[in-house]
Parts: sequence; C-alpha cells; structure tokens
Amino acid sequence: MLLALLTATTGTAAPAATKSEPRGANLAAAAAFTPVSITDDAGNTVRFARPVRRVIALYGAYNEILLALGAGDLLVARTAADGTLPELAGLPAIGTHMRPNAELVLAQRPDLVLQLRGRGEAQTQSENLRALGLNVLTFEMNSFARLFEVTEILGRLTGREAAAQALTSGWQARLQALRARNAARPPVRVFYEVRYPNLLAAGRGGISSEVISLAGGVNVVGDGKKLVRFSEEALIAADPDAYIIQKGPMNPDPTPLAERDHYKNLRAVRLGRVLVVDEECYARPGPRALDAAEELDRWLHP
Repeated sequence: MLLALLTATTGTAAPAATKSEPRGANLAAAAAFTPVSITDDAGNTVRFARPVRRVIALYGAYNEILLALGAGDLLVARTAADGTLPELAGLPAIGTHMRPNAELVLAQRPDLVLQLRGRGEAQTQSENLRALGLNVLTFEMNSFARLFEVTEILGRLTGREAAAQALTSGWQARLQALRARNAARPPVRVFYEVRYPNLLAAGRGGISSEVISLAGGVNVVGDGKKLVRFSEEALIAADPDAYIIQKGPMNPDPTPLAERDHYKNLRAVRLGRVLVVDEECYARPGPRALDAAEELDRWLHP
C-alpha cells in the first residue's frame, strides 16, 4: 500500500535552483508551494520546504512521468539504460539502476533521488545514498493505480500539481474507455513472454498483465507474481489464443516462434496471432503503458 502522505509541515533545506529556469520563476513557484512530507513505500519520510529543482531517477518510469509533467528540465542525470530517450541522451550517466555510482550522483547535487522498491541490491544502494545525506524516495510501481498515485506525488514535489491532476484524469478516461469497449467482448487468452530461452512469463502481479486485461485479454498465467518461471509443457497445455513477445533488455534477441519447432502447434502460431512488443512500453509502469493497452486492444480486436 502506498504510504505517501501529502501533509503540511515545516520543511528543512531549500532545494537549489536550476540554471535553465529563471530565478524569478523559481521564487514564484516556491511562494506558491505548500511544504510537504512524503513517506515512501520503505517507510522513509522526507520533508521538502520548496519544490525540488534537481532530480535523479534511477528507474526509467520516473523519467517518463517527469517528462509528461513538463518537468524534464529538472532531471540532471540518467542511468546507463535511459539514454534511448532523446530528452535524456545528453545528460551525464551515473551508472545502472541497480548500481549507481555514488560519487557521480553526489556530483550532480540532487534535491531528490527516486528509486524503484523491490530487489535487495537496489535498496542497499538507496540506503548508501541516504547515508551520504541525499533525499531518496522509493516506490513500488506495478499497476496503473500506482502510476497515477506516484504521478500526483511527483507533481506535488515539483510544483506541478495541477498538471499531474490533469494527466491522471486523462489517463483514467482512457482506461475507462478501454474497459467499456471490452466489457461485452469474449476475452482473448494471452501469453506474455518476458524471456526466452529459460522461459519467463508475465504473471498477474505486474503492469503487463493489466495491459492485457484492459485490452480485452486474459492472462493464461494465473500466478499472482510479477514474473513467473513457466515450463514449455505448461505453455503447450495452456495453448493461448495470442502470444506476446517482449523485446528489450530482458529479451534482447528472441527467437521467432516460427523457428521454435516445439511451439509450431500452438493455437496462436497456427492462427498467426503473435505480436512482438517494446519491453519499455509493455512492461514499464509509465505513461507509455497507456499507449500499449490501446495498441494491444486494436491488435486483439481488429
């Protein structure tokens, strides 16, 4: 459960202004800002007296949210994996999501560092950055509901609360339209491949499965985890109507299903219902996950 508390408080240090924004604009934003206290999903509370002006996001979805908020100018560095976004390509890289270089992070003087809650190594690195005096917030991002909540938190922290509310309202409307469109349709049984070989599937505990559901499909993997090791025997028994292959860091060069002899009799292969998708859109709980759900809806229901 999200533990973010947006409450008035007497904040402490004032974040530094960026060179790209006029000082007058900073002063105006600060004057309109209500001091805020945020408690993240790890139970850490950070207080801010003024809008944050220098941000490092150690998970790509946060970068995408800030860009959608019109706050891309606040980003002062990126991870090695986030150079594919044109808006971030020119920023200095500070290591990986799991192993950021603390010296490079400190050199950018961030008011706020954002991390994804989950794997132990990332949490250890977050604690190390806190020990160096940095403000670090970690959130679990695994659903559209969490995407909306974190977007509103980031809007509050950056002085873009109205923009965040407008964004989430628009996103909600799009999701409601998908649900209404698919309410009376028979669901399409879908398998989502995260990795091959050593088959890894999307379970029902992550954004990928929610994308499938919103698009009028049902995930044939019933496990509630985000990622599930799945045997090829179980896949053949499930015999999905449609097969999604994600391509990206976790599955960089997937073998086409037509070249996998033991898959040739799957219903999805026989019907030509195989779709290769961008991992960053379909498996990352960011703004592009809305686009993914709409794209998949069109593909499942031509």
